[in-house]
Amino acid sequence: MKESYFDGGLATYIGTSILTSLITILTLGICAPWGFCFLYNWKIKHTVINGKRLYFDGTAMQLFGHWIKWLLLTLITLGIYGFWLTIKLEQWRVKHTHTID
Repeated sequence: MKESYFDGGLATYIGTSILTSLITILTLGICAPWGFCFLYNWKIKHTVINGKRLYFDGTAMQLFGHWIKWLLLTLITLGIYGFWLTIKLEQWRVKHTHTID
């Protein structure tokens, strides 16, 4: 069995997180998909599973349509759909995560 590890550093994580948060807050959540993709890409590109490095091919534009739909469903259902929002976001992230062969 090959080794699995994460090789990201604290400084770049903090910088990525701050930038993502600022963009999301300053745009009142409209650019949240960009922030999610930026953070996902950073985490995933620093992850190796069974000796294979992962990569993320999702884009903010791909996520944006889903994001608007999910936010509308959350508003229409008075927040109830919000419970599924995290699951939907994780499913989308995993769908766009692959190994480098």
